[in-house]
Amino acid sequence: MNIAANAKIGYATLTDAPFIAQCQLDMALETEQLKLDKALVTKGVEAVFADPAKGFYIVVEKGNSPIACLMVTLEWSDWRNAWVWWIQSVYVKPEMRKAGIFGMMYEYIKDRVKENSNVSGIRLYVDKTNSRAQDVYRRVGMNGDHYSTFEWMK
Repeated sequence: MNIAANAKIGYATLTDAPFIAQCQLDMALETEQLKLDKALVTKGVEAVFADPAKGFYIVVEKGNSPIACLMVTLEWSDWRNAWVWWIQSVYVKPEMRKAGIFGMMYEYIKDRVKENSNVSGIRLYVDKTNSRAQDVYRRVGMNGDHYSTFEWMK
């Protein structure tokens, strides 16, 4: 059964915030064994809806139930005189994985980038140990050959 073929994708609205926040809690626990503060994450998700400069969310639904989401944040590139969209906070419910859902979300975003002359491309970062996600990203045509990401987090 092709789950992705029967799914609906679009920009998230504030009514999707509880689902998105729960996805972030589940992802942090699953991928990094981090138990995040639900109230703080909920406020963080709601802040994106309150300030579009922070980014936007995409949600996938099957029937009337959300099954996946991701966030896009914006980076200005002076080299390109255009925005770069960063995909982050990707989450697909475990029972819906390996069904092409991320590929569907990626193509949706890629199509929006192609339609928008002020956006030059898409980037994402992934934990070096998350080989499963890296395989998915390669399958949709992305590569990790060009940049490494360094960070300092308080």
